[in-house]
Amino acid sequence: MEHFPHTLSQEESDAFAERIVAEFKAFGWGLYAVELKSTARFIGYCGFHNFSFEAEFSPGVEIGWRLGHAHWHHGYATEAALACLEYARSKQLLDRVYSFTSTLNRRSERVMEKIGMERQGTFKHPLLPESHPLQKHVLYRIDL
Repeated sequence: MEHFPHTLSQEESDAFAERIVAEFKAFGWGLYAVELKSTARFIGYCGFHNFSFEAEFSPGVEIGWRLGHAHWHHGYATEAALACLEYARSKQLLDRVYSFTSTLNRRSERVMEKIGMERQGTFKHPLLPESHPLQKHVLYRIDL
C-alpha cells in the first residue's frame, strides 16, 4: 500500500473483499489470488476491477496487482498480469483494459509497460485532494 493514501482498516479490508466477491458474481471475473507455484502460499492478488470515478476514460475496467513486499522484483506481477490479459482475450471477456497509478509508483508503471500497455498520459485522480502527493496518476491502456 506504499502508493495508496492509507492502509486499510479491518472494516475497509472486509468491504474490499466483499466487492471482489460481488464482481465475480456479477461479471465472472475480478481480482484473483496470486500464489507461489512452489508452495501455494498466498502473496497477493492480480486481476480486473470496474472503476467509475469521474474521469474522461471512466467508467472502465482496470487491471491491477498488489503483492507483498517480499515478493517484489521477481516478475510475479508481470507474470500474473499477462496471464489475466491472456485469459480475458481467450474468453473474449473485455475489449479494453486500463491501468493507472501514482506517478511516484515507477515499479507498477514498469509492469504496465512490460505487459504491452500503452501510456495515455497523466490525470489527477478525482478521489484524492488537490494537494495530495499521490493525486497525479499515469494512465495506460490496452485493447484486447
